[in-house]
Amino acid sequence: MAEKKLAAVGADMDTEKTSADTQMELQAQVAELRAEIVRLTETVSAIGSGAKAVVQGEAELMTERLRERVRDDPISTLLTVAGVAFLFGLFARR
Repeated sequence: MAEKKLAAVGADMDTEKTSADTQMELQAQVAELRAEIVRLTETVSAIGSGAKAVVQGEAELMTERLRERVRDDPISTLLTVAGVAFLFGLFARR
């Protein structure tokens, strides 16, 4: 009878030890996941900043090209804008 109790207590201790080991392992995995989330957040932020810079550069380039075209040929540009505005007006009426 005493042997059974000792065996049961030993089994309980082994279960507690295994449970503690499992808990420590899970905590380590959670810490790794948090670190990975931080790295991913930084990467996404860097990509977003880079994309913003590219779009801003392209917009500035397009604006400068449009200004040059207006300076070089103002009549043609004015007629093009008037034509596009006329088409938008036609479509807006429908």
